Amino acid sequence: MPFRVEPDPSFKDALAAADRPLAGIWVCSGSPLIAELCAGAGFDWIFIDAEHSPNGLESVLAQLQAVRGYPGIPVVRPAVNDTVLIKQYLDLGAQTLIIPMVHTAEQARAAVAATRYPPAGVRGVGSALARSARWNRIPDYLTRAEETLTLIVQIESAEAVENAAEIAAVDGVDGVFIGPSDLAASMGVIGQQEHPEVVAGVEKALKAAKAAGKFVGVNAFAEASARRYMEWGADFVGVGADVALLARGSEALAAKYLPADGDGAAGTPASY
Repeated sequence: MPFRVEPDPSFKDALAAADRPLAGIWVCSGSPLIAELCAGAGFDWIFIDAEHSPNGLESVLAQLQAVRGYPGIPVVRPAVNDTVLIKQYLDLGAQTLIIPMVHTAEQARAAVAATRYPPAGVRGVGSALARSARWNRIPDYLTRAEETLTLIVQIESAEAVENAAEIAAVDGVDGVFIGPSDLAASMGVIGQQEHPEVVAGVEKALKAAKAAGKFVGVNAFAEASARRYMEWGADFVGVGADVALLARGSEALAAKYLPADGDGAAGTPASY
């Protein structure tokens, strides 16, 4: 007899039960090994990114499998708000999706429809073939799928900030995730996530989503920014990335052994 399988815990339930903001780490390397290493660090959620990272269906699947033995909840970001792509990531077994570049309520409704089976949406039915239903080993998956999923849409433009209340109010959107980097770019201050207008935009979107009764996340790799947004009521915050940690850590290690003025051969200690 096959095993009876139950869905993994949902991110929305974890957020509802939390008594503090949940801290997450981006996994952008495309490596299941690094994903598992980060999951074992104790983060509340693991952000597997397929928008700005060398990830595709196969590597995301491997990372979902690699982190499953750890308490942190995997969150997957597709490259685009696309019905077919969303269907594929759901069928891989991703139960939480962050959809990028959602600027309007209409786009949010399209994302919701992509995660729902008919008649509530347009998700194609392939549960017998898919890890999402554990190949039909999750009882009644087709009627229960919606309860296992958490849909978060990303507010990361000036237009989206203006539409934040309407976006958050869309039925089926569980939360919003605010991206200060792209928000800064859309405001004409690219690279200035701490610009007063950007910070004000984050606050406006955060308050609008909270007023709609939805969960709110913010991306903030600088600790002071992360702490500020947590104090403002953010439910979850992305506080770092695997590749950034490796880049900065390897630079700091190299600096201990390389000449500060750039003289000498690369890789040669400055003194003996």
